[in-house]
Amino acid sequence: MSEPTPAVGARLADELVDLDVRSSERVFEGRVWNVTRDTIDFAGAVLTRDYVDHTGAVAVLAIDDEDRVCLIRQYRHPIRAREWELPAGLLDEAAESPLAAAKRELAEEVDLEASDWSVLSDFHTSPGGSNEALRIYLARGLTATATVFARTDEESELEQHWVPLDDIVSAVLARDVQNSILVIGALAADASRTRGWKTLVDAETPWPRHPGSR
Repeated sequence: MSEPTPAVGARLADELVDLDVRSSERVFEGRVWNVTRDTIDFAGAVLTRDYVDHTGAVAVLAIDDEDRVCLIRQYRHPIRAREWELPAGLLDEAAESPLAAAKRELAEEVDLEASDWSVLSDFHTSPGGSNEALRIYLARGLTATATVFARTDEESELEQHWVPLDDIVSAVLARDVQNSILVIGALAADASRTRGWKTLVDAETPWPRHPGSR
């Protein structure tokens, strides 16, 4: 077995691959997302793979002038836990841009709007079994919305808290908070802050890795 080649000084970047899909069918249709079965040609073999066909989602790390982040806490039934999270939501509105969805979610979940928006991080939540792509926005210049949104279901008991970014990072490193979006968002924000926020990009930056963009 050959030794791995070190990528010293090289830029690491995932590669989008356009494989020949022999067939694709929906094998399960759920209330929120579906399961798709694809048959593909790969490395001289024919493979069949099932995966969650997801709409994608956006999240917002809203931070004030004191480096406090607006967090929510709500019940998540699959893990039977009341989690600390960032405001977030599905890209399930027809023709709605990711940025517009992020602004809507910030208003609906925590009654806030922002004057300054940037892309903080893009990632895939579970690429081995889902095509879900998620974009986290950094929102600054925060003000309260003119109206308070009426919340139902799990969101009826949603709590809103302002927490220093440093405290969130400490909770992440202590494994006390484990929501993947919050973990990635907090660590990305902390790293970007140390670089003078120079890693941020325009809020309208294209999102080619989202399956709906291809």
